[in-house]
Amino acid sequence: MKSIKYSSGGIYIHIPFCLTKCMYCDFYSIPDKHEQIQGFTHALISEIENSPYTNLGWEIDTIFIGGGTPTILGNHHLESIVNALHKRFNLSQLKEFTIETNPGEVKPELLKTLQSLGINRLSIGVQSLFDKHLQFLTRIHTSEQAIQTIKMAKDIGFENINADLIFGIPGQNLEEWTSDLKTIVDLDLQHVSAYSLTVEQGTQLDKWVSSSKIMMPEDELSLEMFYTANQLMSDRGYNPYELSNFSKPGFECQHNLHYWRIEPYLAFGPSAHGFDGLTRWSNYNDLHQYMTSIENGNMPVKESYTIDEIEYANEIIGFGLRLKEGFQINKLPKSVHTQFWKQYKQVINIYPECVDRSDDNISLTKKGMAFADAIASDFIL
Repeated sequence: MKSIKYSSGGIYIHIPFCLTKCMYCDFYSIPDKHEQIQGFTHALISEIENSPYTNLGWEIDTIFIGGGTPTILGNHHLESIVNALHKRFNLSQLKEFTIETNPGEVKPELLKTLQSLGINRLSIGVQSLFDKHLQFLTRIHTSEQAIQTIKMAKDIGFENINADLIFGIPGQNLEEWTSDLKTIVDLDLQHVSAYSLTVEQGTQLDKWVSSSKIMMPEDELSLEMFYTANQLMSDRGYNPYELSNFSKPGFECQHNLHYWRIEPYLAFGPSAHGFDGLTRWSNYNDLHQYMTSIENGNMPVKESYTIDEIEYANEIIGFGLRLKEGFQINKLPKSVHTQFWKQYKQVINIYPECVDRSDDNISLTKKGMAFADAIASDFIL
């Protein structure tokens, strides 16, 4: 595939540590291994310092530190990591710097340190505001702690806060989900992510469902919850700019937009995935392998491959259809245009009133958004 000119991209850093592993989580995370934090931080800084990506050809304008629970590292280690980033990369165009945290796991002093490091966006794993649902999800915070953490972050001066919410929890009804949304909106946050609970292979949730210990909600209820979120959030002034994400105007997550628009991002930390515009790579998803590789003077890359034009086109389509803005046809390589229009005709016949075409742009209608994954699957070239 020919090289593509990009103007900007991001950096993702994965911190694998957390207090406990949630039963639905399939991200690489390590519960209760605090004694490994210092060695990990040293390895991560070494990976950053030895990154081969210096002459990028595009500006770094976003950083996202995810996990795990990154704030578990504490002031000193986080400061060391951020300093390493500034030494290695030109961050003069940085606009959005996000870190994830959980309710009840961060104190005012740490939040002030985060601000002093230039971190200007906080993503808080609220998930639910009903304690019974939090307990089912094996979350270790309470609804009251979630509200207090949000208020504390606002009081300290964070002006760009996201709350993650989950719907489709077994036992959750539409009234409870609506209550969650209203409570979060009343807290006047800039961004809300609302994800349907998904059964990921190998998780505790997967084992429970496979053994019939629990039953997942009917699709009809989950769909109703999806529509409720879209309607309520839109009515309250939030833009449903992506299938699971709502923002006040100007507060769309710029880092995630790099992913969804198939733009480049560097990646550091175990299990982190990166994309330089042509090559995708992933780091070892095992802390020991990750650290050993770095100690031996190597980059901790488990695998890498160059994407071809078909794969690039499928990514543009698949991720683009999740966005309210859709995608531009002229971003697709010319070699796939004939096949694309063939697929397009089939899709609009299968899903009437679900796909909107405006000049060079393809997007989904409000009706189509509920079937985004299925439509994207049928678009695959």
